Amino acid sequence: MTSRELILGRLRAALGPPPNAPGEVARDYRPAGGAVHLDVLVHRLTDYGATVHQCADDEVAHVVDAILGGRRVVIPSGLPRHWLPDTVEALADDNRPTEQIATADGVVTAAAVAVAETGTVILDAAADQGRRVITLLPDVHICVLRVDQIAAGVPDALARLDPRRPLTWISGPSATSDIELNRVEGVHGPRNLHLVIVPRGSHHSGGSPRWTGP
Repeated sequence: MTSRELILGRLRAALGPPPNAPGEVARDYRPAGGAVHLDVLVHRLTDYGATVHQCADDEVAHVVDAILGGRRVVIPSGLPRHWLPDTVEALADDNRPTEQIATADGVVTAAAVAVAETGTVILDAAADQGRRVITLLPDVHICVLRVDQIAAGVPDALARLDPRRPLTWISGPSATSDIELNRVEGVHGPRNLHLVIVPRGSHHSGGSPRWTGP
């Protein structure tokens, strides 16, 4: 027996038999299908510093007017037109350069789903939500959410989403802190988040906004 074989043999004896393969991890501990509680979502969002509005679908324009009336807003191409009042100057995003998006006072989008348990709103870049960049640069984000888009927990929300789409998860306005725990807002996104919750199956009777072309 060589010295190498002797040393390796002693190492194997000290280590003992090889460990068994890891067992399969159970994934059914948090099944989907929980009850949806609107008040939980509202509580989470307000606790994060967001402002929550609840109104009919045809009243969304009034909310937008109260927040951004007389100012410039960027919007995704598929945003329902009746959500915008005549008092805003709407910049439809057709791959506008970031410099133009950054000069807008706010952005108005829809949402894909919201998680009541965590107070998280998720966008999936659909036509009424647009590119991620338009929700990062303006200072104010107004997001319109239907009641039937609220899921109880994360498993329920994931069941509604297509993982192949670009997903943006939003839990309150943008905020961070330095090593001394001084809170700084607006570093990674808008400083002001407004969530407008409308009932399921609402219809509108509003007019048309004033549009600004390229």
